[in-house]
Amino acid sequence: MPVVIGKLDTQHDSAHPQRAFLFEPGDPVRFDAAWSAQQRWQSTLLADPSAPEAVWILQHQTCYTLGRGASEEHLHFDPADPPAPLYRIDRGGEVTHHLPGQLVAYPVLDLQRRTPDLHWYLRQLEQVVLDVLAELGLEGQRLPGLTGLWLDNRKVAAIGVGCRRWITQHGLALNVDCSMQGFERVTPCGLTGRAVGRLADWLPGLTSAEVQPLLRQALAHRFGLVWEEEAR
Repeated sequence: MPVVIGKLDTQHDSAHPQRAFLFEPGDPVRFDAAWSAQQRWQSTLLADPSAPEAVWILQHQTCYTLGRGASEEHLHFDPADPPAPLYRIDRGGEVTHHLPGQLVAYPVLDLQRRTPDLHWYLRQLEQVVLDVLAELGLEGQRLPGLTGLWLDNRKVAAIGVGCRRWITQHGLALNVDCSMQGFERVTPCGLTGRAVGRLADWLPGLTSAEVQPLLRQALAHRFGLVWEEEAR
């Protein structure tokens, strides 16, 4: 059924709202399945520039991912024998840990409908997280020269994207109420000495189910999206 969220008043896109399909699977998803779905939609947009865009908001089954040029030096395990599935993928950035309790958003968007600039896009994804945190009464921070969001110098959101002819894939990962043990097996995002946190550390009892509608609304707001259909 159609989903209507809020008034479209983003700085760049309110005058030209874009149709997008929203996919919110209820159970944790294998990383490779979500990646394949993004690639298929990216190919659709490359073939038909007028096609609707798409956004996935989901949680992953436990895994680790490495960006295109990521160093295996940031893995604290043998990559030939990982503690969970390990994927080398086509995004920027270093190693990232995904698991249940972490909300992941994958917008497959045509930046030519907005601003064809990856720096702008990364800052918009950061702003999406800042919007969510503000709704929760938390003040997130950007750190100079780094991508992502922090609370009290603990990183709560990682961002890494891929792009072909201005069609995006991958996106952001926001730690909500996940276990933190798996992060000890890597140097997250390759940032030595930078602690990782989750929103439940500041708001005990907070759940991903409570945060997901805020993330959905923030994405629609920032990118001027009108949900064409909700698929679960």
